[in-house]
Amino acid sequence: MDAPDRRTGAAPLSFGLVLLCLAGTLMLGAGTKAACADGNWSDGRQYRLLCYNDIEPLLGTERLQGGRLPYLDACRQLRSGQNCDEYPVLTMYFMRVAGWMWSRSTAGFLFANEFLLAICAVAVAVCLYLIVGRRALYFAFAPTLAIYAFMNWDLLAVALATGATLALLRGRDRTSGILLGLGAAAKLYPALLVLPFVAHRLRERKPDGAIEVLWASAGSWLVVNAPFAILATSSWWTFFRYNAGRTPDWDSIAYIACRHLSWACIGTARVNEISLWAFLVLSALTWWWKQRRDPGFARWTLAFPIVVLFLLTSKVYSPQYGLWLLPLFALALPDLRAFVAFSLADVAVFLTRFRFFGSVDSFPWGWPQWWFEVAVLVRALVLVWCLVVWMRRAPEPLPDEAPVPATPLVAEATT
Repeated sequence: MDAPDRRTGAAPLSFGLVLLCLAGTLMLGAGTKAACADGNWSDGRQYRLLCYNDIEPLLGTERLQGGRLPYLDACRQLRSGQNCDEYPVLTMYFMRVAGWMWSRSTAGFLFANEFLLAICAVAVAVCLYLIVGRRALYFAFAPTLAIYAFMNWDLLAVALATGATLALLRGRDRTSGILLGLGAAAKLYPALLVLPFVAHRLRERKPDGAIEVLWASAGSWLVVNAPFAILATSSWWTFFRYNAGRTPDWDSIAYIACRHLSWACIGTARVNEISLWAFLVLSALTWWWKQRRDPGFARWTLAFPIVVLFLLTSKVYSPQYGLWLLPLFALALPDLRAFVAFSLADVAVFLTRFRFFGSVDSFPWGWPQWWFEVAVLVRALVLVWCLVVWMRRAPEPLPDEAPVPATPLVAEATT
């Protein structure tokens, strides 16, 4: 990894550059959503102008205009096909806070969420800068961040997972576990990082640290979830019921296979089973192969292939899930070619997906479905290539082997 620039004034300038790039990216993202802000999507503008987001529709379906408390107060008068309380606890209450800030209009609700999500993005950038210095630009300057930052609420989980990584590399195992548990209470993917973090501490022969990460993550998740699981069991289970019964989404390999190969069309339960086993087996094989090539590799970097394999084998790859990978490119795979290839493929999926949805709604400007499917398959191939690049990458000094700067926001972290 590149050595930091220790010249006087260089580090503050580079941190300012990260924040400046982040601000520009977020402003671009907010600007692209502005055309949808009034909530009048009857003309298909959400697809034609590529301003679709999940935030505005859920103001109504989650009944956040008033003072309803998610899970505890039941949703009423939902139309057929709508869900309520379909997100994990922290995400639902993140939405609830935004609704308390402004819920009188869809535009106000969108702006409130953009403000809160922008804070999450700044937290990610700061954590990355403290670990790898100016490589935080992989996140701050990412096209994926521009198009998906304000589409859903994933930046909350990304911020918690990145904070957990910083804590781990600073030797704060309990804090790392707490943040992973909170992240899992907002979205599933931070839970995928528990195993690499525990394995990292065991590789260092620090079993107490491994146990602390494990129990702190489980404990913080329980503290957040237990009250709702006890007081509103049925509503709290909605997220798990919905995802267990959910059919393969448009963006998944399973959906494309079923559409073109009749023998690949199997029941949802079978898809769930195959996806789980494929994820577990491929993750184990990846770990084994990497260990054979580089026995001393930093186990926490397994977070990158595990998240990639989860996305490739899952029956759902929602568009904004690409945000999960951005910090991991900066941390575990700082390969510019791989990052650019993924960014281009992700943008291609974004463009073809939502323009294709215009044709689903019978608008004449909609693009054909096969364009979208080709983009999805190309992105999958790019992610497989990124896995190979990660596994073949030469051993490097670890961030946690370097001294921690006395003033971390003024000096770059050695990587």
